Amino acid sequence: MLEIDVHKPLQGSAGEMNLDVHLTIKEHDFIALSGESGSGKTSLLRVLAGLEESAGSIRFADEIWLDEKRSLPARKRAIGFVFQDYALFSNMSVEQNLLYVKKDRALATHLLELTHLDALKGRLPSSLSGGQKQRVSLCRALMNRPRLLLMDEPLSALDPRMRTQLQDDILNLHKEFGTTTIMVSHDPSEIYRLANRVFVLEQGKIIKEGTAKELFLKAQGSQKFSLRGELLDIIKADVIYIGVVSIGQQIVEVVLDEKEAQTLRIGQSVQVNTKAFSPSLSQ
Repeated sequence: MLEIDVHKPLQGSAGEMNLDVHLTIKEHDFIALSGESGSGKTSLLRVLAGLEESAGSIRFADEIWLDEKRSLPARKRAIGFVFQDYALFSNMSVEQNLLYVKKDRALATHLLELTHLDALKGRLPSSLSGGQKQRVSLCRALMNRPRLLLMDEPLSALDPRMRTQLQDDILNLHKEFGTTTIMVSHDPSEIYRLANRVFVLEQGKIIKEGTAKELFLKAQGSQKFSLRGELLDIIKADVIYIGVVSIGQQIVEVVLDEKEAQTLRIGQSVQVNTKAFSPSLSQ
């Protein structure tokens, strides 16, 4: 069991705020942290990793990582951390990056085989694609067989096809190594596929929790679907208006009436709802 009760002043997207998080996570769970940028997700990961100071307490199983008397150094916490920017040693080969963590060639070989990187073990990071670099980063994070794996938007810079492949790798490694995994992500499809529990942060506090289906499935009544996207443009076409909305990797057009066109603002987040194949927008 991972028990978290931490408090820390932060500078968020809307100014000063307090990270104030109380939650309990079961061992071997796969947890997703969601929420707007600047809501405290990465800061929470860094506090758990021991990379940032915080008041409060953190207890993992029979170990106390943080209390009023002490804070266990990051190197003594049984964690692996996968960063968004890979953080690989550029002058070391793929295999050397793993062996730098722990001189266990058998484990390094096993991890590289699981992630289909064994043929690239002698290559330098500069010769790898983004997806290959992130797989190396994931393998390196598991070299110490961590009890807790932390991932900060590990797939955000990858194309959709590579994201799907790496989601498979992450899920397989999570199951094989029996880690407790906490991942920061903005992608509902990714969260749905990987996480069994989701916590949504806003201004440093958890405002919602549940499964991905409970939190992200917005359709109600006779609605066929309900998706959130960004309003890119409003175009006047004869007597109607067209709203151009970005949803994930796709762009859709939605017919607006004059009042909606005057009320909505380009750049704002909107909800795209449809009933009987007639889409509409709402704030």
